[in-house]
Amino acid sequence: MKRIIKNLGLLSLLMLFTHLTFAQEKSDAYQFKVNLTKVSDDKLMVELIVPESVRKEKTVKYHIPKIVPGTYSIYDFGRFITEFKAYGKNGKEFKSKRVKHSRLDPNTWTIKKAKKLYKITYIVEDTWDTNKDPKNSDNFVFEPGGTNIESGKNFVFNNHGFFGYFAGFKRRAYYLEVDRPANFFGATSLDRIGGDEDTDVFSALNYMDLADAPIMFSEPDTAVIKVGNADVLISTYSPNGEVTSDFIASQIEPILQAQKAYLGGDLPVNKYAFIIYLNDGASFSGKFGALEHSYSSLYYLPEMAPEQIAQTVRDVAAHEFFHIVTPLNIHSEQIHNFDFINPEMSMHLWLYEGVTEYSAGHVQVTQGLMPLEAYLKVIEGKITNAKTYEDNLPFTVMSSKVLTKHKDQYGNVYEKGALIGMCLDIRLRQLSNGKSGLQQLIQKLSDEYGKDKAFQDEDLFDVITELSYPEIGTFFENYVAGSKPLPVAECLTEAGLQYYDKKMVKDISLFGGDINTFLGVDYARMRLKIENAKGLDQFGSEMIGFKKGDVITKWNENDLNLQNVNEILGLYANTVKEGDELKITVLRNDEEVELSTTLQAIDVEKENVILPAETATEAQLKLRKAWLGDYKTGE
Repeated sequence: MKRIIKNLGLLSLLMLFTHLTFAQEKSDAYQFKVNLTKVSDDKLMVELIVPESVRKEKTVKYHIPKIVPGTYSIYDFGRFITEFKAYGKNGKEFKSKRVKHSRLDPNTWTIKKAKKLYKITYIVEDTWDTNKDPKNSDNFVFEPGGTNIESGKNFVFNNHGFFGYFAGFKRRAYYLEVDRPANFFGATSLDRIGGDEDTDVFSALNYMDLADAPIMFSEPDTAVIKVGNADVLISTYSPNGEVTSDFIASQIEPILQAQKAYLGGDLPVNKYAFIIYLNDGASFSGKFGALEHSYSSLYYLPEMAPEQIAQTVRDVAAHEFFHIVTPLNIHSEQIHNFDFINPEMSMHLWLYEGVTEYSAGHVQVTQGLMPLEAYLKVIEGKITNAKTYEDNLPFTVMSSKVLTKHKDQYGNVYEKGALIGMCLDIRLRQLSNGKSGLQQLIQKLSDEYGKDKAFQDEDLFDVITELSYPEIGTFFENYVAGSKPLPVAECLTEAGLQYYDKKMVKDISLFGGDINTFLGVDYARMRLKIENAKGLDQFGSEMIGFKKGDVITKWNENDLNLQNVNEILGLYANTVKEGDELKITVLRNDEEVELSTTLQAIDVEKENVILPAETATEAQLKLRKAWLGDYKTGE
């Protein structure tokens, strides 16, 4: 009995010591608090107990990010912050008239006499339905990187939109206490270390980890799947209940299992969260998509019937999930020590986004989830889209100047960037006699660096050359750091594929012709109209039955207007296949007319066509097999 008492005494002492240590650590951490049950005009109050070490400074600067990793746009999240107040431990407010705190710029507040500082508070307005930059109406925050405040319905916390840091103290620990409706669930990859039935307490090691882990609060609709060593959470908000997390899980699990196999059987993470918000109206940005994070990804997609959105979810999820490799485990100093106020961009967007986009498609064909014919159409689309950008602009230059001079070229990371990945993969397999490709190179780079070790931007090409072949160094010099046209046709030929600039083929006409020729705008109704019937092809004029002057009001039973045209038609283009029924409603002479047809392949002249070469050599077929594996055909 004495021995038990002694052990209990020791245990109590250890628990007391642990509690004191935690209290000491917490006193020098950021302690934030938000109450989701107290919303006013789509605004929330944020309260921060300031870390002790900050209070040792005479003057401090509090920052809300100007930009965050993965967005490649200046958003100035501080412009959504108002009523900034500072308080001493006695509860008295620091008055601006005594010059104790002032706003330096949209994202920075200076606080003097900080040794007396104890707490700050401010009001946050969400970004999803707010234009805080009337002089620049295009500067809406892309929704996956923004914030949403819908009282009693949904809250999306991209934490960089709510919480900041003091300059020089970015690596202090963070504790976030959120009071929420008892029926809400906080979906995130953050560690939940406490709370009760209507409160969550989350922790993060530093600001980078906090900003890297979004949270969505809503009534729970969740599913969990096991992928190798990782537990993967899916949390979905569908305002009309059309799409469930169980459905999303069924659609993405084959992709995730394929990615696990593609990465060698193990994942570099042990947990991951898919946070999915489905919008049943038009978005301010006019776009949909996702933003990647190290252990999660946040999706903003239109709410549609499950079968309509399934392929988009699979494609987007495949891309975002691959970011667990890069930039999580392969990244430069610019990303490792990201400056949220004065960012310096890396030269290697070809790696972070281009290779990720390439891998998201490549994994599907190599793992039998996509037939060869469909994959070749993916490549064709990349070639076509890449031609709309500046081809003679070195990719490294574009990347380093993507926030300023070359902002309009950013989209090319998903087009030419993916083609760089493809050509690099084929070259590596050719040089290694099929034994090693881009996937193996990425693994070598992950082993060389990892989550906590960054590379120097100017050294990466030399490192890759040392890990591979001298010819790869020449490839980078010519086609990534240089301005020579990427040798896409040559690489495809080496893999037994024939590239055609133009060719008559049997294919689906997505919209009924060249939309740049026949589509116009009815500004009175803010809808698309058939401007010129001469631009219609056989599908548009005969099978659909468009007439000049038709005003399009619905596309596949979805209301179609200028605000959501990118969402509706973009999703349609990504998911349509032969045999699908297309229903379109138009106003013809002010009367509503229903048009419908079944999508069929017709003879069309297409640009950038890729087909298996009829006279491919044995060496070419061997390289194709090494590159694409035991691919399927005939679908």
